[in-house]
Amino acid sequence: MGSRREAEDWIRQGRVTINGDVATLGTRAAGNDQVKLDGRLVRQASTVRSASFLCHRSPGEGLVEPREGEERQALIDRLPTRSGKRYIAVSPMPRIDGGLEIMTSDGVLAAALQRRVRGLEMGFSLRLRGELESSQLEGAMAGELDSGERLHLLSCEPSGGEAANRWYQVQAIGANGRDLRALFERQGAVVSRILRVQFGSLHLDRDLPRGQVRPLESEELQQLLAEQAVAVPAGDEVAD
Repeated sequence: MGSRREAEDWIRQGRVTINGDVATLGTRAAGNDQVKLDGRLVRQASTVRSASFLCHRSPGEGLVEPREGEERQALIDRLPTRSGKRYIAVSPMPRIDGGLEIMTSDGVLAAALQRRVRGLEMGFSLRLRGELESSQLEGAMAGELDSGERLHLLSCEPSGGEAANRWYQVQAIGANGRDLRALFERQGAVVSRILRVQFGSLHLDRDLPRGQVRPLESEELQQLLAEQAVAVPAGDEVAD
């Protein structure tokens, strides 16, 4: 409705009320409070669904505008243009990898989700060169990184492959693509691709082709924000 400075002037002038009481600078309002300007109800902005998207990013594709001289398209090019807004990626995968990405123009939402990442269950598809030996699988499940931190893996199951490549489905708490790659390479495995397929309660559905995006429903976001963090066993440190 106006700039922050304009809104502050309205408040100083006594033109803003909250539940019938004249507001002052610093007065807090909750989402269910009635805020009025000159007696007219200020309606809440529409839900974040129109500004938040679940994206299926291709490996190697950038998230934001390409650097000068690059011709490749970025994921942000397929999101609706929002005047005065910029999109934020929540715990993005490394550029070399891909899969499920969350993009939002809501900074408060992005920060809230980012704080929850460490305790959410994540799912990944890993493509390796050859099959994991039992010792490699045991080492990966131990989760220890070179830094001494530890990833908490729930499972690592083979899921087929072609030629020399083998796919594994990995479930882990709070893992990101960078540390997951480091974990398996520490075991001597050759990791050629990592795709994120689950982010908490959100899953990368088969009906969303690679390179496509869809709006996130407000119910999906509320469920994600309300999701209880998974407890990590005592002594385990989950890497950022």
